[in-house]
Amino acid sequence: MTDKMRRQTLAVAAIAGLAFSAGQVQAAQCGSNAAGFETWKRQFSEEARGRASAASLAALQNTTYSTATISADRGQHSFKLSLEQFLAKRGGPAIVSRGRALKRQNAALFDSIEQRYGVPPGPLLAIWGMETGFGAVRGNVNTLSAVATLAYDCRRSEYFTDQLYAALTLIDRGLLTPSTRGAAHGEVGHTQFLPKNVLAYGTGDLNNVGAALSSTANFLKAHGWRAGAGYQPGEPNFAAIQGWNAAPVYERAIALLGRQIDND
Repeated sequence: MTDKMRRQTLAVAAIAGLAFSAGQVQAAQCGSNAAGFETWKRQFSEEARGRASAASLAALQNTTYSTATISADRGQHSFKLSLEQFLAKRGGPAIVSRGRALKRQNAALFDSIEQRYGVPPGPLLAIWGMETGFGAVRGNVNTLSAVATLAYDCRRSEYFTDQLYAALTLIDRGLLTPSTRGAAHGEVGHTQFLPKNVLAYGTGDLNNVGAALSSTANFLKAHGWRAGAGYQPGEPNFAAIQGWNAAPVYERAIALLGRQIDND
């Protein structure tokens, strides 16, 4: 072998070695059951070095595969109901009644939110009532385990990998802890924010009612809400409600319940 050939061979080997190393770093493999979760966590932590702290990655290693999360993710059948069926299942009249009472009781809070963000009370109360029954049911699933499980699960791995990085950042900032508990998909607070939305739109502790409602208004404003414009289907602000949840029946329910609350 000539020196030139030897150099070419070494160069090819070096490139192959780099490619192999890159493959190792990016080797976290999604799965559809608990069997590969522990291996995935180790692989993900290798990928995440430099993007997440050692402390948050240590917290990730203590997570468990959440069967409750997978069950909830596979069982979202109510979004396939008609609007009337959906409202009956979710207790639409009760949300309106309770929402109207809370609007009167917290008039100063809602006035200040509308003045700052341009969002009236109705849609905020409809979201609050729909998401957690006005704070009564905020979930009891470990948040980091829920998000990690969905990042590992092949169905929406890419989307929830972004959410996992956000959750690790929130842990580093002290806004989440490894023991934080919430809804099955990793949502937290009175209006159920996913980790990326906490980072982008959160205005304080989402377990505080005022902060949660302000954060929700901030989200809607960032998604195009215009003060004084309508928010029913076909009206300018309906697109902001669509940004909140992708299920058409949910979007129409929020618009309808919000209007009924606002028109009290």
